[in-house]
Amino acid sequence: MIIITYTRCQAAYTMTRLVLLAITVMTTMTAVSLQAAFASATKVTTREDQTNITLSLYQHDLALVKDTRQIILQNGINNLAWEEISARIKPQTAWISNLKQPGQLHTVAQYFDLNPLSPQQLLESHTGKQVTVIQTNQATGEESRESATVLTTNGGVILKFPDRIETGIPGRLVFSEIPGNLRDKPAMTVILNSRATPQKKPQPLRLTYLSHGLSWQADYILEIDQQDLNASLTGMATLTNQSGIDYHQAKIDLIAGDINLTRPASRSVAKQFSRELEAVSATTANIDSVPHFELHRYPLPVKTTLRNNQSQQITFLSARGIPFEKQFILTGQNHYYSGYYRHPEQKQAVDVFINFRNSDGELGTPLPAGVIRTYKQDKEYNAHFVGEDTINHTPGETMVRLQLGQAFDITADKKQTDFKKIPTPDPNTRQFETAHQITLSNAKKEAVTVIVREPVPGDWRMLSESHPHQKIAADMAEWRINLPADSTTALTFRVLTTSW
Repeated sequence: MIIITYTRCQAAYTMTRLVLLAITVMTTMTAVSLQAAFASATKVTTREDQTNITLSLYQHDLALVKDTRQIILQNGINNLAWEEISARIKPQTAWISNLKQPGQLHTVAQYFDLNPLSPQQLLESHTGKQVTVIQTNQATGEESRESATVLTTNGGVILKFPDRIETGIPGRLVFSEIPGNLRDKPAMTVILNSRATPQKKPQPLRLTYLSHGLSWQADYILEIDQQDLNASLTGMATLTNQSGIDYHQAKIDLIAGDINLTRPASRSVAKQFSRELEAVSATTANIDSVPHFELHRYPLPVKTTLRNNQSQQITFLSARGIPFEKQFILTGQNHYYSGYYRHPEQKQAVDVFINFRNSDGELGTPLPAGVIRTYKQDKEYNAHFVGEDTINHTPGETMVRLQLGQAFDITADKKQTDFKKIPTPDPNTRQFETAHQITLSNAKKEAVTVIVREPVPGDWRMLSESHPHQKIAADMAEWRINLPADSTTALTFRVLTTSW
């Protein structure tokens, strides 16, 4: 069975052309039956027929929508208009199935009306038809009504009254109805061939499709206690709907992970985005994660209404008693080792990191990628923002590492104290001997440990040093310098590097 998908985005693709195309490619239906399908009345299904709506939200401006409705079909050809679908549906992904008798329903052709109804469309649809023109007397405020025929809308509006012809619109136009070929809500019209036994009972039909305009992201709040020993983590799922319709009492699954898409997902932003935030009861915290293929699925335990142009936050994680480690790290640059550095000294920033394992305390649930914003309590237990960082998808037992900013009371000054270029017999080999001094100062009232990491290029050998180092990688030397309160310590070292 061949399915024809048609999107109403160009006026040239009319219903007649769709009929001709369907007749050409269909091998299981006759031209007579197709003509009968288009000639038959269109049955309209709306949200009133809906029995279930499921949204699987991805973190890539993408969602899988499964819309189930109870619909009465006749045996044979049915012309069905499925209204209130996402205006940002991917038409090529849509299909309808009968949940009770899947083998007895076949899709012949389908097309989509996704653009919202406009006054111009309504006016153009009444070409050659009568409309009512209402004019208001500016002096008396009284309204008068006249009937007129729309002659054309090409380059402007021409109206034919019983006694005259006018250009433009002299007042307000009143239309008696919306023509059947126009939709006031996004809709898919589908021709179905039902081979089920005729019965008057509704059948459970499901429309499944992918859509842009629906997504979610993870945001976290990390609160550090006064003693910098333990923290609590709260995970919030921010759901956004810019698909053009509302979803009432939807069952929602949050899908975490990276999927391959043949085209980059569109990330258009509405000009006016309603920042409505709906709080959900605490029972939504600590939602269990379910492995799903190579992804993780977080099913929300309660049905949720997600309105168009709305942002909604739901708590999916709450964990306390998380021990963490705070680190001060000074990271250098490798160009110091292959050239003469002319500046006598350079001030360098000491970065602040915190680390915790996703299994300590009440943790252990896989963490979807997102932003962790960190707050620190003062003596009055008031929380103050101290920095943020992003995390990738983090399974259990994995270390979480956050860079929050730069230390205020810990400073570093670095200078190159010696530089030599060593002659080599091989012109393609370069060898340098350099000496360095890093002065670390701690203005805190307590002792700290500063981790100094220097990326040394090529093949290298430490000739001398004031503090012992560790080679933590092929191109990385690390020192751990203990700084007492209100003290200054100098790290000196000399290194020989060889590169090709």
